[in-house]
Amino acid sequence: MRFFSLILLVSMTQLTLATDIHVDNLQGDDRNNGKSAAYDAGDAGPVRTIAKALRVSNKGDRIVLKNNGTPYRESITFQARRNSGYPGSPFVFVGNGAVLDGSAFMMNRDWEHAVDDVYRFSPRLKSFQQMFRDDKPLDKIDITSEDQLDQLKPLEWAMFDGNMYFRAEPGKGPGTYRLTYSGLTVGITLYDVRYLRIEDLTVQGFQLDGINAHDNAVEVQLEKITSRGNGRSGISVGGSSRVEISDAVIGNNGNAQLRTEGYSTTKVKNTELFDTSAPAVDQQGGKLEIDGKPYAG
Repeated sequence: MRFFSLILLVSMTQLTLATDIHVDNLQGDDRNNGKSAAYDAGDAGPVRTIAKALRVSNKGDRIVLKNNGTPYRESITFQARRNSGYPGSPFVFVGNGAVLDGSAFMMNRDWEHAVDDVYRFSPRLKSFQQMFRDDKPLDKIDITSEDQLDQLKPLEWAMFDGNMYFRAEPGKGPGTYRLTYSGLTVGITLYDVRYLRIEDLTVQGFQLDGINAHDNAVEVQLEKITSRGNGRSGISVGGSSRVEISDAVIGNNGNAQLRTEGYSTTKVKNTELFDTSAPAVDQQGGKLEIDGKPYAG
């Protein structure tokens, strides 16, 4: 009896010590400790980056983003005990509707003229690319040679031989538009974490996946997530991970909206999987359940 009482006391103490860590990408400073949403004496105040918040967090903490209307341009990883929680009291990441964006600007000086109104750009990351105008994915056309560039209509793009080709409107160049491409690889990587909830966040513009539960991400909840415009998939669940996705919107991703593999288990509830740009599901392995029914392909 004393043994179980001691366990209960230790658990309650750990939960009491859980801390809110505040992130503000406009007014924050990574020299702060993040323990206050506003500046106070000393180092009290929000940090600037999510990466810093993850470094100073401890088991069972809560990271809270301020949504300033300006995207957080980071690639982040939740890993091991520090970013895990407890049964019934997970480590929580609160997006407050903010955007995590992996896109990079296509500078006018980096374009070369190809033919007619078509211009060529060479990205650092060659595969699973996406191109955006004003943060919205542009239509991609599949070509197998430069001789097929005449198939491109204005504001469409294609990928060939490691280059991105874009057709501008007549009389305009690519510098006329606010064009971006996938500059970071994965938005959120989950590895060897337990009892984690990520909520109310948009993840977009990454080369591979918006969210990748790589392996051993167990008892993970993804709630009210929008994952769009990523090169491979909106959400990928692999290894021995166990993930529940609810009230999410996943669409306009390159190869699939939801991807599963390995020995993973994924449960999807009340979620929109838009298959306009690519198949809704790419099941390379794992168990998948959608709205209480096993997915049969």
